[in-house]
Amino acid sequence: MSHPLDGLPDRIRLPLAFDPAPLAADLAAFGEEEWVRHFVPSNYEGSWSVIPLRAAAGETHPVRMIGTHPLAKGFVDTAYLDRAPAMRALLARMECALRGVRLMRLTPGSRILEHDDYDPDEININVRLHVPVITNDAVAFLLNRTQVPMAPGELWYLRLSDPHSVDNDGDTDRVHLVLDVRMSDWLAGQLREGAAVSAARSG
Repeated sequence: MSHPLDGLPDRIRLPLAFDPAPLAADLAAFGEEEWVRHFVPSNYEGSWSVIPLRAAAGETHPVRMIGTHPLAKGFVDTAYLDRAPAMRALLARMECALRGVRLMRLTPGSRILEHDDYDPDEININVRLHVPVITNDAVAFLLNRTQVPMAPGELWYLRLSDPHSVDNDGDTDRVHLVLDVRMSDWLAGQLREGAAVSAARSG
């Protein structure tokens, strides 16, 4: 049986996009003390931190809330999402089951070292999506050592089981909204359409 992601490229910009201004405005609701340091310090230099908007049901420790264990079954909105109306509206437009959702912030001068993630697609056909909320021209997101030029409000699939790294050499934060979701017919269609557009442009 074929996997829904078989044959797709390592990066796809999906057709759906969002107004970045309300998403960026939501960030003002969160205080500096609420950002949780990423729990794998060997993967980065500087400051890489997270706010969980959806987390595994029953988790209360901040570090466990920002992770998405592959065997976790139920996920619930956190209190943080109540303070982010534009991000809640974005999630409502996803026609697929939502698992963990988090904001991930990389501060100026910080970098995520090259690594690969546990493949969220492998067992249960989960997919990881990124929406840049704020970024700058000096951010370099490399996947398989090739830059992915993502702009605020765009929706991207990235195969992060492949090697990837991020450098923020700019003067402002880089914040992405990262969604782990279940594959659905709608999402499969979005992926195929985005891949077709990319192939047409490169061809």
